[in-house]
Amino acid sequence: MNILLWHVHGSWTTSFVHGKHRYLVPVTPDRGAYGLGRARTYPWPDSAVEVTPQQLRHADVDVVLLQRPEEYDLAGEWLGRPVGRAVPAVYVEHNTPKGDVPNTRHPMADRDDLLLTHVTHFNELFWDNGSTRTAVVEHGVVPPAVTWTGELDRLAVVINEPVRRGRITGTDLLARFAEIAPLDVFGMKVAGLADHLGLPADRLTSHDDVPQHRMHAELARRRAYLHLCRWTSLGLSLIEAMTIGMPVVALATTEAVQAVPPEAGALSTRVDTLLAAAAGFVADPAEARRVGTQARTAALGRYGLDRFLADWDRLLEEEVCASR
Repeated sequence: MNILLWHVHGSWTTSFVHGKHRYLVPVTPDRGAYGLGRARTYPWPDSAVEVTPQQLRHADVDVVLLQRPEEYDLAGEWLGRPVGRAVPAVYVEHNTPKGDVPNTRHPMADRDDLLLTHVTHFNELFWDNGSTRTAVVEHGVVPPAVTWTGELDRLAVVINEPVRRGRITGTDLLARFAEIAPLDVFGMKVAGLADHLGLPADRLTSHDDVPQHRMHAELARRRAYLHLCRWTSLGLSLIEAMTIGMPVVALATTEAVQAVPPEAGALSTRVDTLLAAAAGFVADPAEARRVGTQARTAALGRYGLDRFLADWDRLLEEEVCASR
């Protein structure tokens, strides 16, 4: 199958393009938001092929995978034929709703020309999807090439744009955990985070936009993983950390309550409970290892790459066959 999709979410797309299909990824000279092309910091197979808008006009496309509302019109313009009619379309919703939750209507609500697919059951529940057909395909991750060693009595966090997103990503909670142990924060636009929080440099170190394989190697050396997001779909970095074998300290919000079983770490809406759990892992490497082993087992069982790709194969084949 030839699948047109934009490079939007690097970790999710990395898993998706590991399937058996040919993936057409738009590229433009400026490599902007709608022409980013192949990933440069994630390992993508050769079956993910860059295509220009001009090439798409004559390309054989079996299905379009949309991830942003504006891609619907853009795909029709670049392909030269109506999306959802001449070529089947699946819209993937990665994010939780914004605004008047739980009354937020999805931008693809009440459509009969596409399938709206959510990455978590929480997303499907909280978005108002109207009459649009919906499905859920839970995340799957490419297993990191490293396993937990935890020799550093430090806590790891992965957040993108923590200063701008603030309370959404739990940025305001980081200082409290920095009293327990030094923090290493990985992600995009994390530089200057210690100054923003008024923390000394020895309590929080930023690692800005580190390539995925290097980030995984560094995560594996930290004692435990912090997931402090108040409102997010389900960060793939959380699942990756669990797959590495890291014990998890997480807010019991959104889909995390399904992703992190009790034996995989600490899950609570009481910050004091999470602080105590983090302190326990820092003080007891053997306990951290035991819990991290359970986290790895849980993540591999629920978020394995083979299950993810098989679910997507079934969904895409049904959509393409139905359209024909």
